[in-house]
Amino acid sequence: MSAERPYIDKEHPEVYRAMVKAAAASRAAANEAGLGDDLIEMINIRVSQINGCPTCLSIHAAKARKAGVEQSTLDVLPAWRETTLFTDAQRAAFELAESLTVLDPTVDRQAVNARAAAHLSTAQISAVEWTTTLINAFNRISIASGHPVVRR
Repeated sequence: MSAERPYIDKEHPEVYRAMVKAAAASRAAANEAGLGDDLIEMINIRVSQINGCPTCLSIHAAKARKAGVEQSTLDVLPAWRETTLFTDAQRAAFELAESLTVLDPTVDRQAVNARAAAHLSTAQISAVEWTTTLINAFNRISIASGHPVVRR
């Protein structure tokens, strides 16, 4: 007997609703800590790029543009280290997000957090880490389910 590949969000909607509620709480905390939706969406995109989640990329690229991020900025996001288009705070957030997405035991997370603390408050670091944790989970939900990309 073989099982069909389920849309896990549809198979267990109560779990998915809890995820959506957690994401809303995370965004509210991030906004309260002083992070704008533009940065939150760029984190969502960067993590989704690393994880190769086309569904989340299609959703969050549109949300980033709606939050005021220019397409030319999104175009170079994968190469954020190689450009001066991003602020020190954005760069700190991207480094934090990447360090929580690619779990490399050779990366000194304490050092990553120390570098971030030069540009972000403790509440902002926590908010970046919650944003990263949740988009990683949503990426895995979409990848596990094989969600299609919907033209927007």
